[in-house]
Amino acid sequence: MRFRVERRSGVPTYLQLVRQVEQALRLGALQPGDQLPTAKAVVEETAINPNTVLKAYRELERGGLVEARPGRGTFVLRTLARPASEVDGVLRVELEGWMERAAGAGLSVEDVDALVADARARRFEGGGARA
Repeated sequence: MRFRVERRSGVPTYLQLVRQVEQALRLGALQPGDQLPTAKAVVEETAINPNTVLKAYRELERGGLVEARPGRGTFVLRTLARPASEVDGVLRVELEGWMERAAGAGLSVEDVDALVADARARRFEGGGARA
């Protein structure tokens, strides 16, 4: 697993790491028994403070997702993935097509993120931006 840190996102760095692990668990990219990168490796790759990595790993541990094994590393305990279904594949293809159209229309990553966040809020949270 490789972490990406967006320094200007406004999201605390430790929370970015937590969310990326959770996403990998939901998508099945991380499975029970897998080892997370060491704090040292994350620091070398992202140039963030080691305490930030440790804070993220502690948060994941509190959530029951990982377990720190002294001298061995941090290991995944459970997944967040749903059982695979045909619907997931169809939706992924549709989403990738939509992303291709959005990029072709000149939308930036930030524009896409804003549209997706608004649509998600309207559908799942009963809110969203109002014109």
